[in-house]
Amino acid sequence: MPKEQKNKEDKKSDIIVENSNQQVENIKELGVTNVPNQSDKIQVLSIIGQIEGHMMLSPQTKTTKYEHVIPELIAMERDEKVKGILIVLNTVGGDVEAGLAIAEMIRSVSKPTVSLVVGGGHSIGIPLATAATYSFISPSATMIIHPIRMNGLIIGVPQTFEYFNKMQERITEFIIRTSRIDKETVNRLMLQTDELLNDMGTILIGKQAVDNGLIDEVGGISEALSKLNEIIDKA
Repeated sequence: MPKEQKNKEDKKSDIIVENSNQQVENIKELGVTNVPNQSDKIQVLSIIGQIEGHMMLSPQTKTTKYEHVIPELIAMERDEKVKGILIVLNTVGGDVEAGLAIAEMIRSVSKPTVSLVVGGGHSIGIPLATAATYSFISPSATMIIHPIRMNGLIIGVPQTFEYFNKMQERITEFIIRTSRIDKETVNRLMLQTDELLNDMGTILIGKQAVDNGLIDEVGGISEALSKLNEIIDKA
């Protein structure tokens, strides 16, 4: 084999290895194989595990970091070649402030968005699902709706209860604004006492989330992509 051809083959192999390593790094850090670029019409945003807030969670916990998601959303909004965003959710919930911030960002994006709950969309994951233009849930996926919870030091004064009420009202208002459910139904589901062990709230499985007005339709990836393309074509 001529020396020049061998050098070309070696360079090609190095590029393949480099691209492969970059993909592994992207999956590890952002949950996607490719960082959003200008050639993709539909971008995928995955929200997986626990929503991490201002405090870092343990390395053993799968998390979605808002400092990753927010720049991604801004990049997608600014990119003229991106026509729509598919949001895939499998989250147990997490930090209320961070989750609600991401939900408001999704809602404020001018491009069509479709969310798909594939495993679970619990707690603050509910506003993240309803924030999209249109929402789907897979038949076996679950959503747990419950009152706000707090860890750490809690001062036993009336002001603490008032603060809890205000935080809960923010979440409830957002859910009502971005879905078909009414306030009475939200409160009834949140304060249910015979569904969860030693807790309050309701578990909604697949079609139950649709019947209660939280999610628009039961479906999977093909239905979500078809709907997103339909909304893009109408835009």
